[in-house]
Amino acid sequence: MKKIIFSLLLLTTAIAQAFTQVPPTYSSADILMQLKKLQVLGSVLYIAAHPDDENNGLLPFFAKDKLYRTAYLSLTRGDGGQNLIGSEQGVELGMIRTQELLAARRIDGAEQYFSTAYEFGFSKNPQEALRIWNKDKILSDVVWVIRKYQPDVIITRFPGDARAGHGHHSASSLLANEAFKAAADPTKFPEQFKYGVSTWQAKRILWNTFNFGNTNTTSEDQLKIDVGGYNNLLGKSYGELGGEARSMHKSQGEGRPRRRGQIFEYFTTTGGTAPKTDLMDDIDISWGRITGGDVIAAKIQHIISTYNIEKPELSVKPLVQIYQTIKSLPESNWRNKKLQEVQDIIEACSGLYVEATTAQNSVAQGDVLKLTSFLNKRNTTNVVLEKINTKGVDTSLNLSVGLNVNVQLNSSIMVPANQKISQPYWLENPQLQGSFDVRDQTLIGKAENDAAFEVNFSVMIEGVPFTIKRPIMYKVVDPAKGELYQPLVILPKMELNYVKDNFVSLNGKPVATQIHFKSNVKDSTLYRIQQNYSNNWKYSASNITYGTFNNVENYWAGTFTPNTKATNTTEVASLSTNDGTYDGYTKTISYDHIPTITYFPKAKTNLVNVDIKIVGKKVGYIIGAGDKVAEALVQMGYEVSFLNENDLTEDKLKQYDAIVTGVRAYNLYEYLTNKYDVLMNYVKNGGNLIVQYAKSNTVGSKNIKMGPYPFIVNAGSRVTEEDAKVNYLLPQHALLNYPNIITEKDFDGWIQERSTYQAEQIDSHYEALLGMNDTGEKQGNGSLITTKFGKGNFTYVSLVLFRQLPAGVPGAYRIMANLIAQGK
Repeated sequence: MKKIIFSLLLLTTAIAQAFTQVPPTYSSADILMQLKKLQVLGSVLYIAAHPDDENNGLLPFFAKDKLYRTAYLSLTRGDGGQNLIGSEQGVELGMIRTQELLAARRIDGAEQYFSTAYEFGFSKNPQEALRIWNKDKILSDVVWVIRKYQPDVIITRFPGDARAGHGHHSASSLLANEAFKAAADPTKFPEQFKYGVSTWQAKRILWNTFNFGNTNTTSEDQLKIDVGGYNNLLGKSYGELGGEARSMHKSQGEGRPRRRGQIFEYFTTTGGTAPKTDLMDDIDISWGRITGGDVIAAKIQHIISTYNIEKPELSVKPLVQIYQTIKSLPESNWRNKKLQEVQDIIEACSGLYVEATTAQNSVAQGDVLKLTSFLNKRNTTNVVLEKINTKGVDTSLNLSVGLNVNVQLNSSIMVPANQKISQPYWLENPQLQGSFDVRDQTLIGKAENDAAFEVNFSVMIEGVPFTIKRPIMYKVVDPAKGELYQPLVILPKMELNYVKDNFVSLNGKPVATQIHFKSNVKDSTLYRIQQNYSNNWKYSASNITYGTFNNVENYWAGTFTPNTKATNTTEVASLSTNDGTYDGYTKTISYDHIPTITYFPKAKTNLVNVDIKIVGKKVGYIIGAGDKVAEALVQMGYEVSFLNENDLTEDKLKQYDAIVTGVRAYNLYEYLTNKYDVLMNYVKNGGNLIVQYAKSNTVGSKNIKMGPYPFIVNAGSRVTEEDAKVNYLLPQHALLNYPNIITEKDFDGWIQERSTYQAEQIDSHYEALLGMNDTGEKQGNGSLITTKFGKGNFTYVSLVLFRQLPAGVPGAYRIMANLIAQGK
C-alpha cells in the first residue's frame, strides 16, 4: 500500500539558478525563437558511428537557424575508446560519452538517439564491424529510429568506403543508406509495426562531405551551405555554439574554439531526389503538410507579429487557442510534437517555474522518498493549481496562484519493493558480442532511462487544463558550486561486490579475496551468500554463509588457492534473502560537466593464476589516460610511487628500478618533453624507462621527445585483431626471456586489440622484438622496441597492456614483469 503525507507551505523566497540539470526557464528571446520554430514542420536526422562524429557546427544551424527538428543518431556510445579525464573504460566510458553527447545537445538544440551497437574498438573495415555488431540487428535499430522520428532528410557524416577512416564510420553510412530504403518497405522488420510505428520514406539521404587532414571529399559542384551565420536572439554564431557543444566531449580531449565568420558545409546525394538549391527542396515544411494547418500557421504568425518581448504573458490566450486547435487534429507525429512545443511556450509565457525535488540523492526499493513539489508564477497570467499527482495519489488544491508567490508541497511516498533500480536500460541484460541486448523495443534509440518518478501538476491556464510533468530530481546546495540538480537514484535493497576487479595468485600462492555487502534499508534480514568459481580453485572458507544485518555494512573474506590445472576464472557472487536475490552493487561516476552517473555492475572478480618471476621492486609511475596499470603493478608486488613534474629530478629518479609512463602521458603532459634531459640522464646512468603508447607525436603544438634516438608514432599503425599471430623477431632477446620466457600462450585471451599507435621510422639503434598484423595487411614491427642507452634501457611499448591488465590476462603481467626487469 502506498503511503503519502502532505503539508502545504506558501513561501516568499526565490529559487536560485541551478548549476547543472536545471529545470527549464526561458527568456523572452528564447520564447520568440520557439514561436518561430512552431511554424517549421521539417526534420533532419544526422547519422554516424560514435560520440564526437557529429558535425557540431551544422546541428545548431539546422536547429536554431533553419528551425528544423534536428537529431543525431550515434550507432554506439563510444565504449571502446580511451578516456582522457579518468580511468573508466568500456561501458563506463560509454555512459560518460552518452552524457557528454546530451550536454552538447543541450547547447545546440538537437535531440540524441542511439542504436544498440557496442563500440568494440578500432575497426579497419566495415565488414568486420557489421559482422561483430550483427548487421541485421543494428539495421533494425536504425530503421526503428527512422520510422519513429520520421525525418524528411537523412544525412550521414561518412562515406561507405575507406575514406571514412574507420570501419565503424563506413559501416554507419552503409547502414544509414540501407535503412533509408528499408524503413519504407513493409516487408522489412514488420515486427516493429505492433509498437505504433509505420513505414516511412525520407525524401533524400545525403553525405556531409568533409576536408579532414589529407582527405578532401568536398567539391564546388556539391550542395554548399554557409552555416556560420549569427543569431541575434542568441547573441552567438552557429560556429560559436558548435565550439561550445564540441567542447563537451571532454573525455576525448575535443575542446574547440568558438568559430566566427563563414563556415561552408558540402553535401552530395546518395539516395532519393537530389536537392538543387536547398536541403528541403520539394518538401513542404509548413503547416500546409497537415490538413487544416494553414489556419494554425496564420494564427501563429499573428502571435509572432504582435509579440511583446517585455510582456510575453499577453501571448498566452491566443497560444491556448492554438493548443486547443492542434489538440483537435488527428493523431500524427507532427501533431504530437507541435502540441508539446505549444504547451512549453505557454508555460514559458506564463512565467511558470515548476520543479519536483528531494534532498535524498538515492532511495532504496521498499523505502520512503521525501519530496518537494514547487510552483511559482512570475507574471499576471491566470493560473489555477488544481492538484498534484504522484504515484497514483492525487492531492486536490484548487489554488489560484498569486503573482510571484511560491507554492510548495512536501510529501512522502513509499517506493515499491519491486521498483526497478536505476540501471541504464542497455545494461539490464548480459551484453552480446558486439551489441547490447535490449529486449523492450520501445526503449531502442533512447539516450537514457526515463526518470524513476515524476510529479504531475494539473493546472488551468486561462481556463484550459494542462498537465505539467516534472521528474523528481535530487537537489542540494554545494558551498562552492551553489544549487545542484542530479538524477534521483533507485537502489536495490541489498548489494554486494568484490573489493578488487582482480585477485592475483602469483606462482600458485593462496590469494585472499574479500566481498563487501550491505543493506540499503533498515529491515533486519536473513541473508545467504553464494559464490561460483572454477573447480580448479580451492576455497579455504565455506562457500555459503548465513547471518542477519540491519542497514549496516559487512565484509566476507576467504582464500583461494589454484591447483596445477587452474587457469583464469571469473568468480561470481550473489546474496539471497527471503524476498529475492541480489547480485550487484552501486557504482558512481562523477564529473563536473555532466550529471552524476550511477549504475549497478554484477558482483564478480577475476581470479588470475600467474606463473611469474619478479625482478626489481620500486617503480615510479606517471599516470596516463584511462589508466589502471598501476593497480596491477601493486598486485604483482611492486612498490609503486606516483610521480608528477616536481618528482622528475635526477636525484629522485635514481631510486627506482623502472619509470613507467601511462598511456598517452606524453600527449597529456608537456613537462615530460621539457624533462627530456632529466629522463635521458636517468636512463644513461642505469635507469629503465618504459613508455606506454603515445597517440601522436605532439603535445599541444609542440613535438614530443621520448626516446634517446628518433622514431615516430603512427596513429594508423595498429593491430585490432586481438588474436592476431605474434611473430618473434628476436626470440633470444633478454626482454622476451628474462625473468620470464614469453611464449605464444602469453598472447592468449587478449581483449579488443593487440597493439595501437605503433612506432615507425625507427632509428637503427632500436631493436624491434615483435611483428604482427591484421588479416590481409603487411606486418608491422613497432609494437615493442627497445634500446640500450648508456648504462640503462629505453622501451616503447604499444601493446595494449592497459586493457589486458585490468582484464586479468596472465600474459600481460608476465610481459610487464620483463619490461620492469630490463637491464637487471
